[in-house]
Parts: sequence; structure tokens; C-alpha cells
Amino acid sequence: MSSVRSLFPEPTVIPVVTIGDPAAAVELASALANGGLHCIEITLRVAGALESARAIRDALPDITLGIGTVTDAVQLAQAIDVGADFAVSPGFDETLIVAASEIPYLPAICTPSELMHAVSIGVDAVKVFPAAAYGGPGLLRQLAAVFPKAAFCPTGGIRAAELPDYLAAPNVLAVGGSWLAPAETVAAGDWDAIESLAQQAVAVCRQAN
Repeated sequence: MSSVRSLFPEPTVIPVVTIGDPAAAVELASALANGGLHCIEITLRVAGALESARAIRDALPDITLGIGTVTDAVQLAQAIDVGADFAVSPGFDETLIVAASEIPYLPAICTPSELMHAVSIGVDAVKVFPAAAYGGPGLLRQLAAVFPKAAFCPTGGIRAAELPDYLAAPNVLAVGGSWLAPAETVAAGDWDAIESLAQQAVAVCRQAN
């Protein structure tokens, strides 16, 4: 399994998006890129999500494309078929880790026991989900103290105002956030607003780095 670490050499933000309209997905990804965020995670939560991801892959080949909410081997294979750069799960399943030999993969953990298991089988980067509900930056600091070689991608319930605290936590490679693409803003096609949100996130990342 390739490491997700190589995709994110400096701490950044990954917009986590639920969208089923391919045309809007391309507009959204373009707005994020114009704002300085050249990555996006499309979650498999709605019909049309894979088609949206494929449209982004075709129209914006330089975007780092992730497929999220991968819960079984079929969805993992679909992510690979779409041409995704990485895949993300909401939980921890060793069979998926074994299956993810062709694509960088982020399994999710939220407890020290899960992280201990992940590290023991060679996983060096994990999604921490739902990060806000399980302790936020404080949880990350405690996990990093015990597992200093593990890298984290906290996601779930994170607000824009909390981004600096998450980026300041040890060993954070990226922060996943849905605040970068509010549903009402996407529905309205307000791409300028999306670009502005991306610019704000990029500014916070630069300051943190």
C-alpha cells in the first residue's frame, strides 16, 4: 500500500464534498483550485458521486482527487477505476487495507487501540474520525505522544475557526473539512464564495507552515 504522506508533503486542507452533479462538481473543484486548494475528496454518499469524480478527473487532471466513504472492496475498486489519487474510509477494516495495494489509502481510527492495530500492520497515516466528537486537537496531541511515527488526517465536525488548532497539532498531514463547500453555496452555484473560502484556508495553512 502506497502512503498518502507523499501526496501531502506539507500540512494542508482537503475539502470533503458530497455532490452528485458532475457539471457542478467540476465547477466546484475549479473554484477550490482557483483559491489555492488543488485537492478534493468526493464522498460516496449520494447517487452520481462517482460520475462527479470522473468528471473532475477528466476536466482537471492536476487535481489530487480522493474518493471518500469507501466501505467495501467494490467501492475501493471503483475509486481505482475512476483514477483517484487516494481513497478514504470512515472506519478501520483490515481487509480493505490489504486490498488497497494499488492506491494510497486512509483508514479511519478514533481510539488508541485502533491506532495500535493500524501501526502494527504497517499503516503510517490514518484518518481520525469523527475528530471533533472524540476530542479534537487534544486527542491528536495525546495520540501523537504515544505514536510519534503516525500521521493524522482529522475529519468530522471541524469548523473553519478551528483549523489553526488542528494544524498546530503534531503529525497532522491534512485536515478534512466540509465547511469549504457548504451545500447551500454549491446549490446556488456561488463559485466566487467557494474560491474565497479556499483562499482563507490556504492563508491559514501558510501561516501554520
